[in-house]
Amino acid sequence: QVQLVESGGGLVQAADSLRVSCVASGRTFSGYVMGWFRQAPGKEREFVAAITWNYGITYYAESVKGRFTLSRDNAKNTVYLQMNSLKPEDTAVYYCAAKIGRVPRLLATDRGNAYWGQGTQVTVSS
Repeated sequence: QVQLVESGGGLVQAADSLRVSCVASGRTFSGYVMGWFRQAPGKEREFVAAITWNYGITYYAESVKGRFTLSRDNAKNTVYLQMNSLKPEDTAVYYCAAKIGRVPRLLATDRGNAYWGQGTQVTVSS
């Protein structure tokens, strides 16, 4: 059974950096796309970034491009989201997701059959 466990959230100030992690288990993830979504209070869950497990090809939402960097460590079955120049509007619960696919943009456009983590809170104060 696939399990995704996020960690690393917290409270930071605007312009600070933070890295959240997602440890995946339960199967091999070759042929999967891994990614992050976020959900702020009263808003829908939105796509943040995705990466292909095999080749590390990335895709980002426009709102985070140039500030966030997604990477993976296949040996540790872990995906990292490095968040720099954080803004108060980045405040949200951040969720890790995984689904079968070879194109990172797939996760942004089709969440069907995705596995989800429980989320980690990121709060950015002004």
